[in-house]
Formats: sequence, C-alpha cells, structure tokens
Amino acid sequence: MVSSKDSQVSARRVFGLALPALGVLAAMPLYLLLDTAVVGRLGASQLAALGAAAAVQSVVTTQLTFLSYGTTARSSRLFGSGDRQGAIAEGVQATYVALIVGFGLACIMWLFGGQIALWMTGNPETASLAASWLHVAALSIPITLVEMAGNGWLRGVQDTKRPLYFTLAGLIPGAIAVPIFVHWWGLVGSAWANVLGMGIIALLFLLELKKQHTGSWRLRPRVIKRQLVLGRDLIIRSASLQVAFLSAAAVAARFGTAPLAAHQVMLQIWNFLTLILDSLAIAAQTLIGAALGAKSVDTARNAGQKIIVYSTIFSAALALVFALGAGFIPRIFTSDADVLNAMAIPWWIMIAMIIAGGVLFAIDGVLLGAGDAAFLRTITVGSVIIGFLPGIWIAYALDFGLAGIWAGLAAFILLRTGAVVFRFYSMRWAVVS
Repeated sequence: MVSSKDSQVSARRVFGLALPALGVLAAMPLYLLLDTAVVGRLGASQLAALGAAAAVQSVVTTQLTFLSYGTTARSSRLFGSGDRQGAIAEGVQATYVALIVGFGLACIMWLFGGQIALWMTGNPETASLAASWLHVAALSIPITLVEMAGNGWLRGVQDTKRPLYFTLAGLIPGAIAVPIFVHWWGLVGSAWANVLGMGIIALLFLLELKKQHTGSWRLRPRVIKRQLVLGRDLIIRSASLQVAFLSAAAVAARFGTAPLAAHQVMLQIWNFLTLILDSLAIAAQTLIGAALGAKSVDTARNAGQKIIVYSTIFSAALALVFALGAGFIPRIFTSDADVLNAMAIPWWIMIAMIIAGGVLFAIDGVLLGAGDAAFLRTITVGSVIIGFLPGIWIAYALDFGLAGIWAGLAAFILLRTGAVVFRFYSMRWAVVS
C-alpha cells in the first residue's frame, strides 16, 4: 500500500516508470516508421496501400485499448491496496478476452479485408495491394491483443521494465526481417515481418504470466464483466477516434495518391510522437491507480501535477526538434516531390499539436488511472463530432486538401485539452476505492 511518506511523488519514481514505458511505446512506432520507409522505396502506390491497410489494422486493434489501459487501472488499484496476486489475476482474464476477441476480429479481416480496402482507397489497384497486406496481418491481431493485456497487468504492478525487454526481443528480429521480407515478397513481406515480431512478444508475455500467477486459471465471467464495464467507455472512446481517422484516410485518398501517401507518413510520425508523450501518462496511470487504491488523494494529486509539468516541457522540446527538422525529416520517408509538397503546410499544424498534446496526454493518463473513463468517452466523442469530423468533410467539400484534414485534427486536440484541464483541477476524478 502507499504510505503517508509517499504522498510526495519523486521525479525519480515517475521517470523510473516512464522511461521503460517510453521504450515500449516508442519501439512500435519506430518499427512502423522503418516499415513505412522501406515500403516507400517500392513506390507511391505501395506506400498508399500500406497507409490504407495500416489505418484499418489500427482500427481493429486499438478498439481494444482497455486490454492495456483498463487492465492497468484495475490492476494498479489492487496492487496499491496490497493485493498483488489479485492484480495479476486481472491479467489472466484480460488475456482470455484478448484471445477470444482477437480470433473473431481476425476472421472478419480474412472474410472482408478486400471490400474494406476498396472502400478505404476507392482505387482497385491500391485496394488489391492493401487487401493482400491485411489478409496476412490478420494473423497478428490476437497476438497484438495478448501483448496489450500483458502490458496492462505488468504496468499495474509497477513493472515497466519487463514489457520493454519483451518488446525489444520481438521487434528487433521483426525490424531485421522487414527489408529482407519486402525484398522477397514486396508489400506483403511487411505484414509477415509484423507477424513474426508480434508473435515473439506475445509468447514472452504469456510465459511471464504463467510464471507469476499462482491462482486459478479458470475463466471468470464476473471479473471479465467488471473489466468490460470499464472497457465499454474506452471502446466507445476508441471507436469515435477510429471513425474520425478512417474518415481522414478516406478523404485523403479522394484527393489523390500523393496526399494519401503524405497522410500516411505524417500519421505515422504523429502516432510516434503521441506514444512518446504517453510514456509519462502511463506513469500517471500506475501511480494514481495505486494511490487511489491506497486511499491517498494527496499522492494522486501530487503525481498528476508533476507529470503535467514534465510532459509539457518534453512536448515543447519535441516540437522544436520537428520544427528545425522540417526540411529533412519528411525526406527520410519519401523522395517523391508531390508527396513532399502535400506535407508542407500540414507539417506546421502538426508541430502546434505536439505542444497541446503534452498537456492532453498527461491528464489523459491521470484520468485513466483514476478509472474516469466515462468522462474521457464523452469529451472524446464530443470533440470528434464538433471538431474533427466537420474539419475533415469541410476540407473535402471545399477542396482544402491535406491541410484542411490536419486542421480538423488540430481542433479535435485543442477541444480535448481544454476539457481535461478543467476536469483535472476540479478533482472530481479522485475517487478512492
């Protein structure tokens, strides 16, 4: 349990949790950036196909974010109250959910991947390439969800180092395989490399769960039901995000191959940046969940305030790096002049979003750790409806191009940031268990 002497959360404790989490969160986006760069050398059509396929795959997997974030919130509260085995048992049930749901989603992708790809791209040639990637990548869906559950319960017991070791053990072989497999099999080789890397990671999480769990392995519907109650709001939140991002990709495709390829590059960079910022949010989830489980509101408030400050400073530094690198960073991913030109204005919109994102993701972590998922659901859905979707479809109707799409995304980020700042300082989220 958290004692009174722990009410002042030290920077060492915060960064001791955040830095390994940063490694985990940065590893996958870095892998995807490598994947994008390798596929980009095949040509704009293959890069556009990867963009559409990756957007679909992201929807399928990130709908189940409660397997990581929700499991962390529940496990950390049990851990904070002194029940370590109860915290680990949450991981067992989350893993069952991952396997059952993951297999179902994989079947859907095998059956309907072609039709989904055609809807996303509006181009039969690009859709055919995207579908071939999706059919192979479907194998990685259940194992990706197992990895989410593993990250969730280990973060809950304040162990962020093992997930880093497991992630590197899988993604390093996967990254080595990308250029080799793409050389052998073209775009579909990218999907096979993904399956290889994620398979290794999932296996290591399963072995660790077997090692640490000492209780029953039976399926417990009541525990799963409680997980799904928290997960329901996170699923709705994720669904609203994915509808917006799918709409953005679909509209970018209507502007042509170059804007879609540019959108893919920028989206992967943005995902990379947001997940880096999310490392401090994960520290917030773990510390605040444990503090509230131990009935220490002072600890929760102190941790939240410190993490907001750290995240804001970090995001400003990242924004500066990408502002100074505006002339050469995009060229790492493509040499196509039309694609680079399509990125020119949206790049600066993204830089402004980085700074706001530092505050947003830190407080998101605080509220997730507190289990305040209903509030996050409401403000995310509202921001999508008011900011993101109107911006995307106005951009399409008035032919504003990729800059209009990213202006809609910026409005979405700013609306959410204002809402979570108000929520944090109201302290209505600090409910002890």
